[in-house]
Amino acid sequence: MNVTESFTTALESLRANKMRTILTMLGVIIGVGSVISMIGIAQGARQQTLEQIQALGANVLTVMSGQSRRGGASMGFGSAQTLKVSDAEAILKSCPAVIRVSPEVSQSYQVKYGNSNTFTSINGTGHDHPVIRNLKIVEGRYFNDRETRSMARVAVLGYTAWESLFAGQPAMGKRIRINGQTYEVVGRAAYKGSTGFRNPDDAIYIPYTTAMRRLIGVNYIRSISVQARSADALNDAQAQVEETLIKEHRLPANGTLDFRIFNQAEFTETAEQTSSTFTFLLAGVALVSLIVGGIGIMNIMLVSVTERTREIGLRKAIGATPMNIMTQFLIEAVVMSVLGGLLGIALGYLAAGYISSQANWAVSIPPMAIAVAFGFAAFIGVFFGLYPAWRAAQLQPIEALRYE
Repeated sequence: MNVTESFTTALESLRANKMRTILTMLGVIIGVGSVISMIGIAQGARQQTLEQIQALGANVLTVMSGQSRRGGASMGFGSAQTLKVSDAEAILKSCPAVIRVSPEVSQSYQVKYGNSNTFTSINGTGHDHPVIRNLKIVEGRYFNDRETRSMARVAVLGYTAWESLFAGQPAMGKRIRINGQTYEVVGRAAYKGSTGFRNPDDAIYIPYTTAMRRLIGVNYIRSISVQARSADALNDAQAQVEETLIKEHRLPANGTLDFRIFNQAEFTETAEQTSSTFTFLLAGVALVSLIVGGIGIMNIMLVSVTERTREIGLRKAIGATPMNIMTQFLIEAVVMSVLGGLLGIALGYLAAGYISSQANWAVSIPPMAIAVAFGFAAFIGVFFGLYPAWRAAQLQPIEALRYE
């Protein structure tokens, strides 16, 4: 009896008990489907998070002012008045690894146009802000250096702010009122989406000088966006910025810094680590159901050996070797697990697609995940089918023929 005959006999045996075969395969189907969909969800979340970090800008450092305290409680970075415009100018002048800077200050105000109004964030920035932060202008333009120096009352609308004030209608050249002051709309930004840290769409951008002197009335800035010359120069830029600010603020050596530098690479690394942990956690939970499916295969195969004891005895009596018997039962277990694996892959794709469409959640299923899930399903069939197959092969022909 060769492998082909054993395979044919195994299929005939599985067809003879269709319902039992389907129910046995169900555990593997659910297990593989769970692995595929869970890894897809985890990888989709990872990809979406990395895209959001990249949307913050390329090769970017964010310098935040220090923490102020109120009633003994820290108000967080950006709350202290420790950064000045001169700090941004010093960074651009003294740091060879830095190519652009944008001083920034923000506060929320009521904004009106005609009968429409919205409460949104007013971001005072430098003219290089859209280059640093990957903010695309789809209509009009961003304000320039001359308008920044002259404290011009010009504004660029984020997508959400534009929708709220103009309901999708043209806004160029129109005048809006921010906290009672009139500003001319000179540009509109493309939809960008929330980055998780901030929502650049629900904002209006004006020159930082205008924000500081005319609108908010402060002589300090909240943060500085710094763009390094390249990704490789990001760490050098961070070291140079830190050294420059220590000199500008006249801080003592080994003293407490009154600012904090956030490196985009740190965000990316943290996101990667979190994503890997999330992926392993979800995959581990899903693999438990696959193992349970394998236990189900072993249980049914043991039942099958008991039910077919006389058949095994008859086969051995007419010349079947223990290896023939073992191969036949092992093939039955592997066929169930492999078919279950294929159906599980299809189920995983369907489940991932459903989650993506209903929950608006990004799903990404890497080919390696499919290969691993399918390979593990086949391994489950071999591992959990080996003992029942060995037990069938050890039956003695005479005792098997006497079995009732």
